[in-house]
Amino acid sequence: MISYKKLWKLLIDKDIKKSELAQMAGLSSFTLNKLNHGENVNTDTLVKICKVLNCDFGDIMEIIDT
Repeated sequence: MISYKKLWKLLIDKDIKKSELAQMAGLSSFTLNKLNHGENVNTDTLVKICKVLNCDFGDIMEIIDT
């Protein structure tokens, strides 16, 4: 299972709303919804987010064993 809790915390720390992130990274509402529900997204999406936030994959997501 993938968790994006680190992404949501990072957005809070940087005072960025989810909708602002979507606009800055060029994400669709469908993709943002997938992130909200912890679903898989492609690596291009993760790269866009990391570029906008100046971070790495490990800063925005983690794999959780269920």
